[in-house]
Amino acid sequence: MSATTAGDEAMRAYGTQQVVPTFDDPAFTPLDKPLAKARVAIVTSAALHRPDQDRYTPADTRFRAFDRTDRDLIMGHWSPNFDHTGFQIDLNVVYPIDRLEELAADGVIGEVAPRHFAFAGNQPETVSELRLDTGPACAQELLADAVDVVLLTPV
Repeated sequence: MSATTAGDEAMRAYGTQQVVPTFDDPAFTPLDKPLAKARVAIVTSAALHRPDQDRYTPADTRFRAFDRTDRDLIMGHWSPNFDHTGFQIDLNVVYPIDRLEELAADGVIGEVAPRHFAFAGNQPETVSELRLDTGPACAQELLADAVDVVLLTPV
């Protein structure tokens, strides 16, 4: 068995043991309008950031915001189990902004939000901080941008 395969298996086994939290008061409610009229934003855990933003550090629970026109994003994801090749070939693998722009142009969604957000995934020791602090802070930013739908891209 290769080291990569063993690492993948270990991470999968670890993931099956994680408790998934439930929320009594979610930040968003079910969509009350047609998708063709909805504003859509992306939130990814690919640790994306602009070159002028702080790089992610281990246990970094902060999020980064970027404009919908930004395409020169850097992936700060440091997991040894994550292959960066797809991202290097096409940003849309982890951040499908061009696909959202196409959906908006085709009238499938109402519009693309002005800003999108990224967190660093692989944060098993900081779930409570994400849940209680930075996650709700990001949700407030999404609400301030009048976002109706959030497309989550877990990495």
